[in-house]
Amino acid sequence: MSMRICGCLGLLALMGGCPASDEGGALDVQQAQEAQAHYAKLVLATYQDTLSSTQELDQAIGDFLDAPSESRFNAARQAWKAARESYLQTEAFRFYDGPIDDLDGLINAWPLDENYVDYVQGEPEAGLINDSSFTIDEDTLVDRNERGGEKNIATGYHAIEFLLWGQDESVDGPGDRPYTDFVDGGTADHQDRRRNYLKTVSALLVEQLQELVNAWKEDEDNYRAEFLAAEPKEAMRRILTGLTILSGFETGGERLQAALDTGSQEDEHSCFSDNTHRDMIVDVVGIRNVYLGRYKSLSGSALMGTSVYEVIKSTDPDLAERIRDHIEESLKLAKALKPPFDQEIRPGNTAGRARVQALVRSLQDQASALEEVFPLYDLSVQIPN
Repeated sequence: MSMRICGCLGLLALMGGCPASDEGGALDVQQAQEAQAHYAKLVLATYQDTLSSTQELDQAIGDFLDAPSESRFNAARQAWKAARESYLQTEAFRFYDGPIDDLDGLINAWPLDENYVDYVQGEPEAGLINDSSFTIDEDTLVDRNERGGEKNIATGYHAIEFLLWGQDESVDGPGDRPYTDFVDGGTADHQDRRRNYLKTVSALLVEQLQELVNAWKEDEDNYRAEFLAAEPKEAMRRILTGLTILSGFETGGERLQAALDTGSQEDEHSCFSDNTHRDMIVDVVGIRNVYLGRYKSLSGSALMGTSVYEVIKSTDPDLAERIRDHIEESLKLAKALKPPFDQEIRPGNTAGRARVQALVRSLQDQASALEEVFPLYDLSVQIPN
């Protein structure tokens, strides 16, 4: 498995001493303030939708656990995929020491060593679920998350994914955990602990997303208030940092290039559900949302306002358009990936690997173009190599 940087602690340490310069730069302050305020609205709307869709996931899991059946198990799986569509659009809000950077290790950490959570092939007693020496509750799972290693993931979307799908042993499909793993007298052991684990980790995820919504609510003494009080150049630095690092370092590097290098399904982002191709698409959608200042909510309403694109265009129209073109190209190439992703990166699949490599190059070019904005406004940030 590749090294996970989702917690981003090392990256944030690098960035901690890189504030925006107080001098120079051709920033239109009023326009930047408008973009700053609109960004806060967009962040809140996206987190609210993420919370709502994850509450629906929690309800679907609850319905399944109340009366386990194949159909309710599949409904929970579909609810997980729907919740991911919302959450992945929030990833553009990371990497600048905002509220998500304190919680991401609990919400979206990966890769996950399956045998840390539950049984795997050849190890029927592996995992926290099969260790009856402790009680499964929220505090314990938070404490156990990443204990003894960054791959020892106990919480978050990917822990739920593993519990819903199990190991992916299929060449052309996702994992196929039987729903009877959760039924007394059914398959595997410790069904009661497995039920409790799934219920607990789902409820915990909802609580953590509520924290993010609270951090961005209007008219409160929270992170949003601090963000809006920051100088426009500092706000631009944070926004651009999130877009740049998600583009080249995280999506293009940790999630795509690392998987391409190994050719192993163990290195794909959503390896249990075979949902990785959607991860790549929706991450780019999230970047585009922020850059263009547009977001389509789950209700179908459109949120639009002064954007990062407009701010940059006022100073360097060519650069603004080039970044926009790079984002659209990345989105097109992400949509061209053929699921399942683990077959795209398979050694010997020349065409699939070429499609992945083309997306990697596009995302890296996108990140390089975004980096050009920093000196334009005398901003300083250290982008990982």
